[in-house]
Amino acid sequence: MTDKTVKLDIISDPICPWCYIGKANLDRALAEIPDHPFVIEFHPFQLNPDMPAGGMDRRAYLETKFGGKDAAIRAYAPVAERAEAAGLPIHLDKIQRTPNTLDAHRLIHWAGVEGRQYAAVSALFTAYFVDGRDIGDHEVLSDLADSLGMDASVVMKLLDSDADSADIRRRDAHSREMGVNSVPTFIVAGKHAVPGAQPPEMWQKVIEEIKEQLAT
Repeated sequence: MTDKTVKLDIISDPICPWCYIGKANLDRALAEIPDHPFVIEFHPFQLNPDMPAGGMDRRAYLETKFGGKDAAIRAYAPVAERAEAAGLPIHLDKIQRTPNTLDAHRLIHWAGVEGRQYAAVSALFTAYFVDGRDIGDHEVLSDLADSLGMDASVVMKLLDSDADSADIRRRDAHSREMGVNSVPTFIVAGKHAVPGAQPPEMWQKVIEEIKEQLAT
């Protein structure tokens, strides 16, 4: 980073619908201001850290979490409304399984090493919320890696090992120790926490303010 850039840390989970919407809103703001000062890094946070490694049936998960089908529908109604307002495709009916996201977070980490982290997060959101793919499945994750220009065979070998699993859990725990209890959480310049799926207009205002400060 230089004295003309600002770190934007994003704590999120690729099965979090508000993270999907929040990133899309940020994307719109960044597209409006392409000379933005942000250097962006994603950090792991598992909404369901105790989820079985193979995930579970989506309907069973929602009904257990929200106390029945009707309650689950009510809980997700605002998600569908906000996604529609943002012009964002979201097909919750296609999702058959709720995965454990440890391996998805590992893929995000490895993509970051290769400078492809932002694209990896986008690909995971699309795979899950648009295509209804199981992003806990190693074949799906290696296919996504291939689409990003990563070596799918290497990624598959890493996924079949415990590589970086402990580090992902440690980083997740660190965020919780710092007081993060919901995602998305955006941290600007290492000190200003911005929770939730903020609208593009808010990000445009923040970016303009930062650019003015950096110019002085």
